[in-house]
Amino acid sequence: MKTLRLILGDQLNAQHSWFQEVRPEVVYVLMEVRQETDYVRHHVQKVVAFFAAMRAFAERLRHQGHQVVYLTLDDPRNQQTLPENLKALLHEHQASRLEWMLPDEWRVDQQLQAFAASLELETAGVDSEHFFEPREALGTLFRGKKTYLMETFYRKMRQQHQVLVEGGKPVGGKWNFDQENRKRYDGAVPLPPVPHFHTDVSDLVRLLTDHGVTTVGSLAAGDLRWPVTREQGLQALEHFVQERLPFFGTYQDALTEEGPFLFHSLLSFALNVKLLSPREVVERAIQEWKQRPEAISLAQLEGFVRQILGWREYMRGVYWAEMPGYRSQNFLEHDRPLPEWFWTGETQMRCLRQAVTQSLEHAYAHHIQRLMVTGNFALLAGVDPEAVDAWYLGIYVDALEWVELPNTRGMSQYADGGQVATKPYVASANYLNRMGDHCVQCAYDPKQKTGPRACPFNALYWEFFVRHRERLQGNHRIGMTYRTWDKMAPEAQQQLLEQASWIREHLEVL
Repeated sequence: MKTLRLILGDQLNAQHSWFQEVRPEVVYVLMEVRQETDYVRHHVQKVVAFFAAMRAFAERLRHQGHQVVYLTLDDPRNQQTLPENLKALLHEHQASRLEWMLPDEWRVDQQLQAFAASLELETAGVDSEHFFEPREALGTLFRGKKTYLMETFYRKMRQQHQVLVEGGKPVGGKWNFDQENRKRYDGAVPLPPVPHFHTDVSDLVRLLTDHGVTTVGSLAAGDLRWPVTREQGLQALEHFVQERLPFFGTYQDALTEEGPFLFHSLLSFALNVKLLSPREVVERAIQEWKQRPEAISLAQLEGFVRQILGWREYMRGVYWAEMPGYRSQNFLEHDRPLPEWFWTGETQMRCLRQAVTQSLEHAYAHHIQRLMVTGNFALLAGVDPEAVDAWYLGIYVDALEWVELPNTRGMSQYADGGQVATKPYVASANYLNRMGDHCVQCAYDPKQKTGPRACPFNALYWEFFVRHRERLQGNHRIGMTYRTWDKMAPEAQQQLLEQASWIREHLEVL
């Protein structure tokens, strides 16, 4: 009797214990299904990257001697949902047992649990053996608390996993070097070359077109840059630690038109589909730092470790602690539609045009573009967080709900009322001008607060705090904002509010 083992598209972990032994009674199942291509409108690079990585992983397993069933999108047997396909394959192979790796997305987890409960055979979900911590760890740590402090979680993770810790204390005497990692990019350090893996996915693009899968974005000549095999993922990791890590921390918050990738790792897709493990990524970065301390400062390394060991694990923990209710959180009651130019890049606001156009071209934007440009604008404008979720989840190659949702609803849109972020992450043009070079050539003037050439971020910033004063004025982190507002002349206040009101009614023409 056979055992069917389901492998989802983000579970391509070659190091999993499942694959260490070839068992003739085990059949591995991977499938390309419309349930996954259609739940939001995805970037074309995201869909084909998943399919290419899944197909390469299936071939890897076959080469190792494992039995594999792979349902392509156009396979006549494919019924386009996980349960229907599994039901047919269990019957076809006369399987007596179904196993799956625990999904990282709540909706798929619930779907598989419900399907398993309907079967009259043995079923089991096993750990994906990828993350540092099980998915319930953060919820256990903060049980009974109203907020989840990332710094508390991060320090616990450092100590528990003995990462950059000596004798229970942080290496270098500080847990966090964030203050040293906020420099504007001035061109003094040349941007390194960008890894590009040149995978020909033109057949996959045609497959999507032929079957009516609606996508956004572009992919030049079917040439995919993202790593889709473990070997390519390891190459990307080597490139990062050698070429980009030495300046990663310094410029991680910078915005520039010099290049869309700066010194960021570009490893998120490989990590999120599990071609790479977070542990090996952190260990390799630490190893390179130890080998080249003169080139890589502790601030660079710690900033990166915090993203992987801290923020990534933290986001997953928040997601599993708060689902399914987290998906409907809307603390600020925002309800405006997302401007259409989020799908085209056709706006006069240069920082937003750059971030959106880059996202459409590369299926990528770094974390400050996501948080302080597109996310900042959506929050100030009062866009419905559900629409913001759908955009982020669809447009980025690395976006899976477990990481996208708490980043968007929590960190970016403050829709959870402060469970993740201790204050709304909003900023006026002053911040954007300080951290980036877009404003110099923008149609709007970052120094003007009102008038036809005033940067929309300025009036929107003040109107946001006025509109939400009842909800926010008790937050000690933003008390200075209200004190500054209250000191303004009534005429200046009125002009700002009128300017913001016009902007929010004319988002499409900005």
